[in-house]
Amino acid sequence: MRQVKNPFGLEITNPSTASITTGITLTTDCLEDCRLTCYWGCSVQKVYEALQKHMYCFRISTPQALEDALYSEYLHQEQYLIKKDSREEIYCQLPRDTKIEDFGTVPRSRYPLVALLTLADEDDREVYDIISMVSVIHIPDKTYKLPCRILYQYLLLAQGQFHDLKQLFMSASNNSTPSSNPSPEEKNVDRSLLEKAGLCESEAEPAEETSKDCVVCQNGSVNWVLLPCRHACLCDACVRYFQQCPMCRQFVQESFALCSQKEQDRDKLKTL
Repeated sequence: MRQVKNPFGLEITNPSTASITTGITLTTDCLEDCRLTCYWGCSVQKVYEALQKHMYCFRISTPQALEDALYSEYLHQEQYLIKKDSREEIYCQLPRDTKIEDFGTVPRSRYPLVALLTLADEDDREVYDIISMVSVIHIPDKTYKLPCRILYQYLLLAQGQFHDLKQLFMSASNNSTPSSNPSPEEKNVDRSLLEKAGLCESEAEPAEETSKDCVVCQNGSVNWVLLPCRHACLCDACVRYFQQCPMCRQFVQESFALCSQKEQDRDKLKTL
């Protein structure tokens, strides 16, 4: 029987300094040995055709399978072997001889970077239900200077489905300093540029500092995500008392814990 847990983790280490000319640093956190394959200047159309091919034609469980689905419609590719549980930082950059400083005007036909995580061991592909993860990443260039961010992440399943990972919403921290927040003018610039790029407005909102305290008791650590609203706002003690989300009042259909009690106890020991 296949494991349903997600073996892949990827985040941007340097979102404030990443650019097309200086490159980007990615941090991986994988449960098994994996391969990280980065495709620069990947065709937007071919990415979504590849997702459809995963559903109806063949499974994208290896870099070669994605390249076949993309028909090599990318400008540069680089690949790295990631060891399990290593939280490696990987620096990626377009070669200088490509002389690419931006990806043109809107509507754009290419994504700056698409990162593919796949299981390195063929035996592991028979164990996990999730066999690969595709991350579409925006990187600032001369034309669009929006902050670097992950636009979309897709988990590809062995049965042919794929899931679009959504951002969790957490309560805003009260101790953030005014200087750390963008001005209204900066927010408006961000939003207008994203609208021109054809991205949804919710992705234009700058990331806020978040609180790890339960919004109800302000004492326990947030550990429960409520669905379908995706608010992460309740601790283990308070979650049992709510049929509606305390932040948006939407009825709770499902909920899941971010980590088990054993993991919480282990984290507490690390901080002592």
